[in-house]
Amino acid sequence: MKVFEELQARGLLAQLTDEKEIRDLVNAGGATFYIGFDPTADSLHVGHFMALCLMKRLQMAGNKPIALVGGGTGMIGDPSGRTDLRSMMSDETIAHNCDCFRKQMSRFIEFGTEDELKGAGNKALMVNNADWLRDLNYIEFIRDIGIHFSVNRMLAAECYKNRMEKGLSFLEFNYMLMQSYDFLMLYEKYGCNMQFGGDDQWSNMLGGTELIRRKLGRDAYAMTITLLLNSEGNKMGKTAKGAVWLDPDKTTPYDFYQYWRNVSDADVMKCLRMLTFLPVEEIDEMEHWDDTRINEKKEVLARELTTLVHGEEEAKKAESGARALFQGGGDDAFVPQAVLSEHDLRDGLIDIAQVLVSAGLCPSKGEARRAVEQGGVSVGDEKVTDVHTVYEPAFFRDGVLVRRGKKAFRKVFYDEQKG
Repeated sequence: MKVFEELQARGLLAQLTDEKEIRDLVNAGGATFYIGFDPTADSLHVGHFMALCLMKRLQMAGNKPIALVGGGTGMIGDPSGRTDLRSMMSDETIAHNCDCFRKQMSRFIEFGTEDELKGAGNKALMVNNADWLRDLNYIEFIRDIGIHFSVNRMLAAECYKNRMEKGLSFLEFNYMLMQSYDFLMLYEKYGCNMQFGGDDQWSNMLGGTELIRRKLGRDAYAMTITLLLNSEGNKMGKTAKGAVWLDPDKTTPYDFYQYWRNVSDADVMKCLRMLTFLPVEEIDEMEHWDDTRINEKKEVLARELTTLVHGEEEAKKAESGARALFQGGGDDAFVPQAVLSEHDLRDGLIDIAQVLVSAGLCPSKGEARRAVEQGGVSVGDEKVTDVHTVYEPAFFRDGVLVRRGKKAFRKVFYDEQKG
């Protein structure tokens, strides 16, 4: 199966400017394509997963990926899908975030140099649009680029409609022009002939293909991929503790594994099809497994994606830890751990709220107390119902399993040397 047909079979394709031309280009390995990443954090998250997997699939088929980080546009912020104005970022923050992105992307795609991108190979390149946006002459930009955009058509775009009710700043109104200009610059500098992105980027992407046609008289193409939504229509990648990050210091490999292990029954096959690199035929076969094997499907999903992001060794540890907690097997040495120190003590004791916060099971003491009051906290084999419960530090010296809810666990130790 060729790559375009595989993307179709996996349900990844949403909107395309020219289906036949895109099919022929990617199947022949003739696409130099880009996907944009907004550097608003120092880690990618599950919301970026579709784009990362698409880049990997297309590079495996011989196409050249460009990861465009929005060091310039990130200082404005894309209004798509938002009802508020993004905060500004410093140059130093953007540069740091870009370095973090490249490290995480390297697990999915193989990077090369700018000369390799211009050559015959298919190594990936990371580019920052600040390189051409920061020093733009505003008068020249509006005269040479702005003249090709109709304000009436821009206001009709979905990415602006959502912002009109609360007020769309002129700063944000420029975003479509700047993203379109990115495509033009990448076309001229690297022969980039295709842009991929989320389905909410369609209007901006069309602006780029039209600008290339008007300025250069050349054809360029755009394709959007299906947004990663759950069966209820909400974006996947959020938990009670916030986003599911690819950085192991933000979301541990165990918690990452557990996120996918606990997806709803209605979503597991879609995730297997869209996100894993298992052969389509193998996934088709899993479609026919009976309902008693639903947990087996979820384990396959969690193992495959954790391996992709954190490596096989971390995936095995996470799986073993999960089995020790929930199935009576595995090794509880791989259960996520947290270490308390003397800084957590008050008058030589540690209260239950501090235990939950320091273990990363609750973001605040207020939420920790609510969890206790609702009957969702256990320490060892005992359910905790009193928010005033306190412990001697020695209680945790050999490690005690602390649970919040049915699926959030930490093996908590006390180390008087810590800190």
